[in-house]
Amino acid sequence: MSKLPKEHKFVDFSDYGRPIAKVIANSLKNTSFTPIHVTIAFIISGFFAIYCIIQGYYWLAAFFLIFKSILDAADGELARVKQKPSYTGRYLDSVADFILNALFLISIWYITDTSIWICFLAFLGLQLQGTLYNYYYVILRTKFDGDTTSRVFENKTPIALEGEIQNHVNILFDLYKLCYGAFDKIIYALDSNAAKGAVLPNWFMTSVSTFGLGFQLLIIAAMLVLGLKAIILPFFLIYTVMVFVFIGIRKFFYQELKENGKEQTTTLYKRYSRLPDVQENDRLY
Repeated sequence: MSKLPKEHKFVDFSDYGRPIAKVIANSLKNTSFTPIHVTIAFIISGFFAIYCIIQGYYWLAAFFLIFKSILDAADGELARVKQKPSYTGRYLDSVADFILNALFLISIWYITDTSIWICFLAFLGLQLQGTLYNYYYVILRTKFDGDTTSRVFENKTPIALEGEIQNHVNILFDLYKLCYGAFDKIIYALDSNAAKGAVLPNWFMTSVSTFGLGFQLLIIAAMLVLGLKAIILPFFLIYTVMVFVFIGIRKFFYQELKENGKEQTTTLYKRYSRLPDVQENDRLY
């Protein structure tokens, strides 16, 4: 949220762990711990959550899911406070999220009578939800020149930064594209003109933030402790309908803007004429 102008900062339901993440990052600022160490820690936390789900320790599973979300924010915060951006860390973070998301849902399928196909479709839905949130958020950040590193799509293997090994970046980039490429293309196909539309209102972005990974894991944690494990997978499958609802709302507001008059539309296009082609932009770290 710090990369947005004050008037466009919205309540991000998926970012509830940010305050604690900042505390963790600041406490590690002058240590030998790196953002990748924190990423590895959230991977470990994720595996603990999976073990607890399978064993029926749902309160512990909920704790490790939420702790994983906090650490997921802390690695990026640590990269910022140490001023050490890393392609290796960014891609490792995203690939780890993808794999853990699949394992979280598979573990829930294992302890319930839910069909494996519902599990599979719920996973696809979960990823589409997160991709839409990422898509709109990066467009919003880019419009205000508040972010020059986060991008919507990745098309070229980046050059390794100082201290990184190019081969590691290449491998992780290929994995990243394998994991997210199809979802990015689907969302872009569904709303390819989003970058040309009006600035998305705060209430809308707050609503879309329920698609963020942090909030998704919070929902899973809550349902586990409330004894609602059987409806977790059907919930994420059905909630995917909201992807089309949000896209429809976004397009409706854009259409309203054009109908309000040519002068207003022209002003917006002039204001955001420096917005780069969304297909050439990087994904959120």
